[in-house]
Amino acid sequence: MDWREAEREYTDEVIGETTIPELFFDSVERNASRDAQLYKGGVYDRSLAPDVVPEPPAGEYGAVTYEKAGEIVRHLAAGFRELGVGPDDRVGIYADTRVEWVHADYAVQSAEGVVTTVYTESSAPQVRYLLDDNDATGVIVENEALLETVLSVEDDLELEFVAVIDELEGYDDRGDVHTLAAVHELGAEAFDAEAFDSWLDDREWTDLCSLVYTSGTTGDPKGVELTHRNWRTSFNQLRKRIGPRPDKGDDVPIMEAGMTALAFLPLAHAFERINHFHELGIGVTVAYAESPDTVGDDLKQVQPDAAASVPRVYERIYNQMRESASESPVTKRIFEWAVDTAGAYDDADDPGVVLETKLKIADKLVFSTVREELGGNIELFVSGGGSLSEELAKLYRAMGLTILEGYGLTETAPALTLNPPEDIRVGTMGAPLCEVDLALDPHVVGEETKHSADGEVGELLAKGPNVFSAYWNKPDETEAAFTEDVPAGEASGESEDGTSWRYFRTGDIVARDEDGYLSFVDRRKNLLVLDTGKNVAPEPIEDEFATSARVDQVMMTGDDEKFVGAVVSPNLERMREWADEADVDLPDDPERAVEDDRVREWVGEEVDRVNERLGGHEEIKEFRLVAEEWTADNDLLTPSMKKKRRNIRAAYRAEIDDIYGRGDLEGESGTEAAATD
Repeated sequence: MDWREAEREYTDEVIGETTIPELFFDSVERNASRDAQLYKGGVYDRSLAPDVVPEPPAGEYGAVTYEKAGEIVRHLAAGFRELGVGPDDRVGIYADTRVEWVHADYAVQSAEGVVTTVYTESSAPQVRYLLDDNDATGVIVENEALLETVLSVEDDLELEFVAVIDELEGYDDRGDVHTLAAVHELGAEAFDAEAFDSWLDDREWTDLCSLVYTSGTTGDPKGVELTHRNWRTSFNQLRKRIGPRPDKGDDVPIMEAGMTALAFLPLAHAFERINHFHELGIGVTVAYAESPDTVGDDLKQVQPDAAASVPRVYERIYNQMRESASESPVTKRIFEWAVDTAGAYDDADDPGVVLETKLKIADKLVFSTVREELGGNIELFVSGGGSLSEELAKLYRAMGLTILEGYGLTETAPALTLNPPEDIRVGTMGAPLCEVDLALDPHVVGEETKHSADGEVGELLAKGPNVFSAYWNKPDETEAAFTEDVPAGEASGESEDGTSWRYFRTGDIVARDEDGYLSFVDRRKNLLVLDTGKNVAPEPIEDEFATSARVDQVMMTGDDEKFVGAVVSPNLERMREWADEADVDLPDDPERAVEDDRVREWVGEEVDRVNERLGGHEEIKEFRLVAEEWTADNDLLTPSMKKKRRNIRAAYRAEIDDIYGRGDLEGESGTEAAATD
């Protein structure tokens, strides 16, 4: 049977049409004694520890079983009801990804509330906006620092309570401020099983479940209204694609109960949220990394079977491998040889005995060690939230590490496509999930883009039961987000089953091959239109630097200009190593060091390497180096690690002006390529 047909026909005990809390509690019943969550001791001063959850020794992992997690959620839900949460009341969660985020999420939903999201990187004005926009009645914050941020803007809000996840002192005079432990105790005393069951029964899967705010690469974040149906449909789609279908062979990676997955992405983002709903809904043990910066160590300690991440993290893991191998000239040469061998093997139609033997040697010398550093048990990685470099994906595959690349948006809860494990096409975002209807609008794409891609090209349009219906309190933005093809007589714009007749405009330009697999081209708004009229998609070109040892981050420029330029943040650590090896004396100050002509030449060689693969109008003719790493903390990346291009352009306006001869910065930089079309 074809995998597509098998996927459509597959069903089991976890696929259904229930609400998200019902999905969770069904899993609690099936997996009661199994560990639901693993968490590291010594990271937080948890108010729930040690009375509700045990506090493991610092640096070691403790566990919460499904049965215990269910009990905690029930008591917290009852506690929130005691604090006044009722049907459709909005409650914000303002915390990093951790065990309690999940408990609070399920608890608010179980109390018939609607969870709204706040990123921990948000400034006080942003926090005010995110809680005021939806008239939140309460907010759950991580610690005293975030509590103070909320209190600094409370006069503009109508909050009835604030719950603090960690221990808290000095707020005894505030009757509206509680620790999460106090909420749990309040709920444990008031808990009534019959009342609790009635709250779950009263919620329909068409009810609003959560407002997930877009991370805001431009303008104010929009609250995406996602119903239980949106999330539950996405869960069902993932189960059908990567669940234990009987047609799958033993060599096909799957996700099933009893596996362990590492979590570290922001739960305020739809990608990590659906990962949790999926994993906890099927009986996976979710382990929480100490922080995104400790993922390497946590992978080794937890030894998970799976993990989901954005491309930037896979790039970092690769860079850490390379840097570790560069500790001596011998190990560096071996690593580079192994990487070259893996690339040649993946590119070969028929590798032959010699290449097969080389890959086995590379695996024994390098790749087996890499897998052990990642815990030794990884069966699959999932990549989303941006495009993954094809070169990097091929390298991971040759190392024996499967990455399933997918695609989606907050508005689609979030998945639209995912590579099927039995037919992975490296370099693509996979094929549409069940019940997802995708179309392409070719009218927004220039002829150069159409001719440069394989297959059909256009803006991706989507509809289906996982697609949202509205932005909160933003009717104009909602209207603009959909096509206008509402059938005559359907004034509501919805079919009988509640799905929209109209297609959602994703804003992404994609290519679709004859088998229905999609490849990302770029965001429609990111396309650079040169003053010659030629279009350039920057993101695939930027992805070419993903495995570079010299370039850490890059953003292309050139909209309305004669040629393509770039702002480049070099790998400062590797730059220092190169300088020592080449006996190049650089200033200690990074900003002065990147102005050195020899550094520019060193980076320029890497730019030239990428340019060799590009068409003439796509080549990076000029670039400028900057010493700052782009992060969410300096507001140059979103919390989900996407580039905030407008902010980057503003931060480096002088450098960009200088690329195009409008500035007075000293010195020249760039490649040997002539600035011709």
